[in-house]
Amino acid sequence: MCLGKPWKPTKEQLLAATQKTVRDVIAPDLKVLFCGINPGLYTAAVGHHFARPGNRFWPALHAGGFTNKLLSPFDELELLKSGYGITNVVRRTTASADMLTKDEIVRGGKRLAAKVRRYQPRVLAILGVGAYRIAFDRPRAVVGLQEEKIGETLLWVLPNPSGLNANYQAPDLARMFRALREFVG
Repeated sequence: MCLGKPWKPTKEQLLAATQKTVRDVIAPDLKVLFCGINPGLYTAAVGHHFARPGNRFWPALHAGGFTNKLLSPFDELELLKSGYGITNVVRRTTASADMLTKDEIVRGGKRLAAKVRRYQPRVLAILGVGAYRIAFDRPRAVVGLQEEKIGETLLWVLPNPSGLNANYQAPDLARMFRALREFVG
């Protein structure tokens, strides 16, 4: 485990990461709670969200105006000072999100809804339209603000920032993150 300093996990550490989870970066009354699909092996191995090199979450967050400098996964707790947090739909670590079952995602959506009712962020931003569609039974959902809410929490869908998601390039992600940032003020 790393104590706030970047390091690269070994192959053995990556393989062992399937047994790990990643702690939420969360507090009551956040402006935005960002929600990934589930931790990948690299993320779980180092114990920080969106840690895999090539993941575009941190650059998109900065380009969208959420941070005044480019943070690394090892700086994730800095988000709380600005009113932002991170969680996941599913806690289980996998090599890729497509290894999750539909049932796991649906159950994760229910746990996520309970977490949102407990912490009451202003906006829950789910990073992955496919995961949102399954978790909340909204097969026609598109990116952006959703009609439904969880309690008073608004729901917003952003593209999955994984480097594997070729449907959205860095400028697209920056524009979509910026739209959310402007919405929350």
